[in-house]
Amino acid sequence: MILISNFFHPIAAWFYRMRRRFATGAVAALACLVAYHVVFGANGMMVYEHKRAEYHALEKEVRSLSDDSQRVELQIKGLKSDPRAIEKEAREQLRYARPGEKVYLLPAPATPPTLTHTAANRP
Repeated sequence: MILISNFFHPIAAWFYRMRRRFATGAVAALACLVAYHVVFGANGMMVYEHKRAEYHALEKEVRSLSDDSQRVELQIKGLKSDPRAIEKEAREQLRYARPGEKVYLLPAPATPPTLTHTAANRP
């Protein structure tokens, strides 16, 4: 019994002397884990920056679509009431002309040929 006590007494004394260092190390490890979670976690700074950039892109898209909507709304309003706007659309889309006018149509721009054979279609 004394032999076992003599064996464990120096180890216990060493742990007692080192308790502050162990506690400091544990607190430092915990702080590192918390910092990692703050930066890279599910709601961390990296995710926040990504969501913020996505928000700004969507906000810009909403503004653009709102401007387009207003432009189309004005065009519709003009087509309902303005005879010049109606005539302009009739001339452009339906190719109408006034008596005595000549309409010249330009050929449509050539489109580049599309590939008909892809890697999936090859034998």
